[in-house]
Amino acid sequence: MKSYCLEISGDFACFTRPEMKVERVSYDVITPSAARAVFESILWKPAIRWHIRRIEVLAPIRWINLRRNEVASVISTHNVQQAMTEGEGDLAIYVEEDRQQRASLFLRDVAYRVHADLGVRDDRSDPEPAQKFFAMFERRAANGQCVNQPYLGCREFAAAVRLITDPSSERPPIAESRDLGWMLHDLDFHNPSDPQPVFFRAQMQDGVIEVDAKGGAR
Repeated sequence: MKSYCLEISGDFACFTRPEMKVERVSYDVITPSAARAVFESILWKPAIRWHIRRIEVLAPIRWINLRRNEVASVISTHNVQQAMTEGEGDLAIYVEEDRQQRASLFLRDVAYRVHADLGVRDDRSDPEPAQKFFAMFERRAANGQCVNQPYLGCREFAAAVRLITDPSSERPPIAESRDLGWMLHDLDFHNPSDPQPVFFRAQMQDGVIEVDAKGGAR
């Protein structure tokens, strides 16, 4: 394993609380699973695993209410299969007929410093040494390269990402402590056909949330 640090920032973010159903309401800060997705957007391979260890909140927690036009449905898998079989089919969603207006509570002007460990699986099929993967990530992160655009919870909220080589020389996190309540840590894929959400009790102390590998906050 090797540890890395990224600064992640953006104008808007939404790390949706699953209990809110249709209306999108964000958690107070980025979740470990959303942070992991940012690291994976720079480098992901079956041979590696990212483990989020610490989240530092760099900007005050601020909110914004927005109403957005969305469509109420998704394209039917049956229609997709039929189109693949027959070579034709109706795969369109007609926005004028399917539009719904929904209220959302987003975060604004967010900035985080996230520490993560890059682990290389012992049972990987790739015989290359672990150092190969470390070098790949360092090169890609330093050059701003990514597999897909990093985002802050929702794909329309693009994230700016910067590799931090010396966290001690960076600005400190916010001087605020609060109990953030139960937060999604990640999904447990031990049963791939039925992944289960794992939650943890998030505690922010002087702007820092410590996260362990088992889905708990220290």
